[in-house]
Amino acid sequence: MSERISSVETIDVRFPTSRHRDGSDAMNPFPDYSAAYLILRTSTGAEGHGLVFTVGRGTEIQVAAVQSLASMVVGQPVDEVLADPGALARRLVGDSQIRWLGPEKGVVHMAAGGLVNAVWDLAARRAGKPLWKLLADLTPEQIVAQVDFRYLRDALTEDEALDLLRAAEGGRASREQRLLAEGYPAYTTTPGWLGYDDEKLARLCREAVDDGYRLIKLKVGGNLADDVRRMGIARRAVGPDVRIAVDANQIWGVPEAIGWMRELTPFDPYWIEEPTSPDDVLGHAAVRKALAPVKVATGEHMHNAVMFKQLLQADAVDVVQIDACRVAGVNENLAILLLAAKFGVPVCPHAGGVGLCELVQHLAMFDFVALSGTTDDRAIEYVDHLHEHFADPVRVQRGRYLAPRVPGMSAQIVPAALTDYRFPDGPEWTTAPVVAGAPAA
Repeated sequence: MSERISSVETIDVRFPTSRHRDGSDAMNPFPDYSAAYLILRTSTGAEGHGLVFTVGRGTEIQVAAVQSLASMVVGQPVDEVLADPGALARRLVGDSQIRWLGPEKGVVHMAAGGLVNAVWDLAARRAGKPLWKLLADLTPEQIVAQVDFRYLRDALTEDEALDLLRAAEGGRASREQRLLAEGYPAYTTTPGWLGYDDEKLARLCREAVDDGYRLIKLKVGGNLADDVRRMGIARRAVGPDVRIAVDANQIWGVPEAIGWMRELTPFDPYWIEEPTSPDDVLGHAAVRKALAPVKVATGEHMHNAVMFKQLLQADAVDVVQIDACRVAGVNENLAILLLAAKFGVPVCPHAGGVGLCELVQHLAMFDFVALSGTTDDRAIEYVDHLHEHFADPVRVQRGRYLAPRVPGMSAQIVPAALTDYRFPDGPEWTTAPVVAGAPAA
């Protein structure tokens, strides 16, 4: 009998980051970085790993969504699935009954992405390549075949996508060597969590510069006077030549975003991230027009490629921020990368969280090698949390991501972490201390 996908195990794993306010921002004051983690197994014992990032409560809903879609994967012939992950992605996203719960957005869309990413992890392991290399070795025709263009052709056609990829073919080998030798630029959010005190903010800003980062990011939007003070501390700590981005995490309406950011412009912010509702395309356009030359960055909460298409068509974004777990996996992120290349907008992926750094680095590195061909004004977000729980953790040196060399998508969490942080019965939760001000998980 041919090898088939035999099971999908899904685990609710949560890390109590709220205890030290790691990850805290104006919208998420006490996040517990979490994941609906899944292990796709085949009848021969091979595995593919994936996850959907969450911030605590509700992870059980995400787990249920993955489980509801798993029946569409289990039993499928492995060779057929790996030969065309795009077909599986379209089947998961397009199921006529499950789709009603989206469509193409929210919990069910993210669940589809977790399964699609696990399939790509399995494909890369089977090929003996890290995912970025597997993708970069595909022909332009093979890449385009993985993208669903149904809702995109008014902005990007198959032929235009092929032209973009073919134009980059000539330099693939040299860029791959450069990537392996130099890595990919990173920026860090580690200093900027809203729950950190002023001393910790200043110390971490100085350490970031010493570690080679040329862009740091601060959370804003809790209190204007606090933001002015914290921006001043950060600017003094890093000096005039290091870029400081700020992130409001959707806390403002459009007029408030414009007014608040004008108070921060004396500190030369590089971009304002998620200044308002992630669904408000015209609002982002208004903020961008009012605040230029401060850039507008967004994307980590964008539902799907259609939303990115509209942002780009409306001249509403300066920096596209893809997320490995928000849309429906690798295939839809390929579509977004192609859209960004068509419109000439740089991509700076959202990361941090649980496994987001590990996963999204592969997409950015593919983009550099096989599509955009540049790292100018581009960097992958880096946060120094929770990497020790991964079998193939990210490696960042002197402000640059080193290219993964282990086969797969770097998504595998080590068994001990799954045991210790399983919710609600893992020992890290059954013996958890109470955190003042933090709601119960």
